[in-house]
Amino acid sequence: MAQSKTPAYGGQAVIEGVMFGGKNTYVTAIRRKDDSIEYFEVKRKPRPSLNKLKKIPFLRGVVALIEASGNGTKHLNFSSDRYDVDPKDDEKVLAEKDKEGSKLALILGAATIGVLTFLFGKFIFTIIPAIAANFMLPIFPGRIEQNLIEGLIKLILLLGYIYFISMTPLIKRVFQYHGAEHKVINAYENGYPLTVENVQKQSRLHYRCGSSFILFTVIVGVFVYMFVPYDPLWQRLVYRIFLIPVVLGISFEVLQVTNKMRNIPVLRFLGYPGLWLQLLTTKEPTNKQVEVSILSFQEMLKRDEQYELEKQQPKII
Repeated sequence: MAQSKTPAYGGQAVIEGVMFGGKNTYVTAIRRKDDSIEYFEVKRKPRPSLNKLKKIPFLRGVVALIEASGNGTKHLNFSSDRYDVDPKDDEKVLAEKDKEGSKLALILGAATIGVLTFLFGKFIFTIIPAIAANFMLPIFPGRIEQNLIEGLIKLILLLGYIYFISMTPLIKRVFQYHGAEHKVINAYENGYPLTVENVQKQSRLHYRCGSSFILFTVIVGVFVYMFVPYDPLWQRLVYRIFLIPVVLGISFEVLQVTNKMRNIPVLRFLGYPGLWLQLLTTKEPTNKQVEVSILSFQEMLKRDEQYELEKQQPKII
């Protein structure tokens, strides 16, 4: 009962909730301390110039990632501020927020922090492996060996980092919501009614996941760096830094290709490495977590449809 040509919706796990993005809006649903559900919305703003850039292969990946990073931070900030606040203290918390600054300033700040955090993380995971591999230059002097060693170190750092943060209770729950997000998307794309029972039967893995993208940056980097100098160290580091957008752009295109190939028996294995990484970045969710994910997705669909209808209404002059 597969559903054909369904929109490619995406989402993101937040603290005690899930965010889903539609054509016109992003909606987050979280479960509050008193077991109630609260929603948060950020409407998509028309950005013609940005939309044009997002249609250019290899460049569109970098633009989409920076945009998603800034937007995702707003929803993460909302969830972290609200999930554990007692409802009776809502007015007090909101009053404190007003003192901290205007809403516009907070949104701009969140977007900036999100972008900078993303770029800083990518910078660290690019530079440290390059330096570590350079120490092994006397043992593995060849270009191929150096790139493979660098890629291996980067992979170990990535897996180790994800594994250790997943052991903390808070991140473990975020990873459960990540699994709930994937299950809802899979149920929707397979044409099943969005009930807790139907959604729980779905896989917690998905080909379009950002975790897959992260792994592809490691693999793609190994091949891209084959074409640039790796010695001396300063030159290697300069090339690594300047090639970050190139690696990101190519990795995004690889992610798109693997998603398109997922229903072709011989080629679907191309996306398996990313799915394997998701075994770390997702956990099996509880029924209550799946319920939150379903509510978030349904609210996004409802508001998205509402905004589409508003667009079609004739404007009164």
